[in-house]
Amino acid sequence: MAPSGRALASLITREIDWASGKVLELGPGTGIFTDHLVTRGVNQSDLTLVEQNPGFARLLKKRFPRATILEIDAATLGLIRPPQGDLFGAAVCGLGLRNMPVGQIEAIIRSGFSRMLPDAALYLFTYGRRCSVPVEVLEKLGLVAERFGTALLNLPPASVYRIVRLRDIR
Repeated sequence: MAPSGRALASLITREIDWASGKVLELGPGTGIFTDHLVTRGVNQSDLTLVEQNPGFARLLKKRFPRATILEIDAATLGLIRPPQGDLFGAAVCGLGLRNMPVGQIEAIIRSGFSRMLPDAALYLFTYGRRCSVPVEVLEKLGLVAERFGTALLNLPPASVYRIVRLRDIR
């Protein structure tokens, strides 16, 4: 698989800007989605980047010095006390969920939503035909996923999903 491209980064960040408030990114890797978030007006100081890979975490600290970088497993985010009770207004997930066991996917999604405002959405992408969060996990956590769009110019093409709490369906 090739790294995420500009078309995917543009699509997955399309609904997020400065008005979203604090933004969480799970698995930012080299920061292509992060860069698009900043371009869309999100202040670096409003970004929390959760990156377990030490090499990527060092790179992110150089590229986005005012962002909060957490070098942890995304599944443990909910165990960390947020500064001043801050909650996120949006989240982007760049993790390869399709390659993970269901229990790990559930822990990551549960952890992310535990730190998000009630009406916040999490955006993720997949190269598969369905959302990479299994239906049983969505149902268990009271979430719903809707296909947001497809980045045809990405190599390979990728589908983006918006996940929200059931009561927040628009």
